[in-house]
Amino acid sequence: MQSEQTSLTDTPERSMRTALLRGWRRKCPRCGNSHVLKGYLKLADSCSVCKLDYTHARADDGPAYLTILLVGHLMAPLLHVVFVEFRPEPLVLFTIFAVGCVGLSLYLLPRFKGAIVGFQWARGMGGFGRHG
Repeated sequence: MQSEQTSLTDTPERSMRTALLRGWRRKCPRCGNSHVLKGYLKLADSCSVCKLDYTHARADDGPAYLTILLVGHLMAPLLHVVFVEFRPEPLVLFTIFAVGCVGLSLYLLPRFKGAIVGFQWARGMGGFGRHG
């Protein structure tokens, strides 16, 4: 009966903080040497150093959701403060905040994807179980 039950205690001890930081830097969550992404958002098939298989990692919409959440919570209050305090021309205000939102989103999206893959590895989720 014990062998049929799977839990988080079956996975070896993995540092959540280290895995998240390595993922944020877009590096392999296990060794921290190779890139986890082979393009802007495309996951590599495996780590070129430790051979950790990434094919089963599923970030799905998580990085986009976190990016929108963070950019929205940073830029909306900032937009309000700039509008109330400085009253810039509408086109200037739009241009500055459009560039700021797009730039911040492009910066955060691959980092959140790497961090989510690191989180999955640290928790032993998906195919990252005992052998990952």
